[in-house]
Amino acid sequence: MGKKKQEDPPAGSPAWMATFSDLMNLLLCFFVLLFSMSSIDEKRWEEVAASFTATFSIFSGGAQAIGDGILISNGVSQLNQLDDYINSTGKAAEDMDAAIENIMEEAEKQMMAASEELEEKVEEAVSEAGLDDLVELSYTSQYVELTLNGSLLFESGSSVLSQQASVVLDQVGLILERYAESTIEIEGHTDNVPIQTARFPSNNELSDARALSVFYYLMEHTSLDPAKVKHSGRGEYNPIADNNTQEGRALNRRVEIKIYNSLSE
Repeated sequence: MGKKKQEDPPAGSPAWMATFSDLMNLLLCFFVLLFSMSSIDEKRWEEVAASFTATFSIFSGGAQAIGDGILISNGVSQLNQLDDYINSTGKAAEDMDAAIENIMEEAEKQMMAASEELEEKVEEAVSEAGLDDLVELSYTSQYVELTLNGSLLFESGSSVLSQQASVVLDQVGLILERYAESTIEIEGHTDNVPIQTARFPSNNELSDARALSVFYYLMEHTSLDPAKVKHSGRGEYNPIADNNTQEGRALNRRVEIKIYNSLSE
């Protein structure tokens, strides 16, 4: 029998040798890189680092914000300067808060001055109309308030305007037409004596109905824009006097008309 011919080995290097060679090349590159970094010129490195810092820094001024790009050798110094930066940011925030507070105070002064000027005009008009004893005036930085005693406008437990009320509200309507440049708000108030009728189960409904009666009267007898006039019932919850006395309860039964100044909005 003839001998079997031996097969030739595959051409080229074995597969494991190629993988091994790649690994050696990678290791060589890695150690060369380590060597190059260990002997790099310090000045040149700082210039490169500063360039990156100036490009990517989140701080104002780029590298200058935390030390001209000395990112590694001066790490502690950078942290100190970062702390200074944070402190300066906090100081800026405090300055901003102070500025906002000053602006708010100045706005409050201007609004108060506007209300004071409006109150003087309304007071003069009230005096000319002969309503000094019937209408009480006060003001805040937002509005001038006219307070009308409830007994002047309504009978006890009623939301129907009295005949005397029409005389007063006609004069008040003229004043509102003349001086109201912004929102007008009508609020009804009561004392704390409970009421429970078929129409008014509580003081809340009574106060709301009284404010609404004044609103309807002014809409029928003046040229005021209804869109600028609000009305609400506040019940017994905002007293201005002691409900334990008859005099106090009489003062608490009232209708307030607030004329907001032009700066309040």
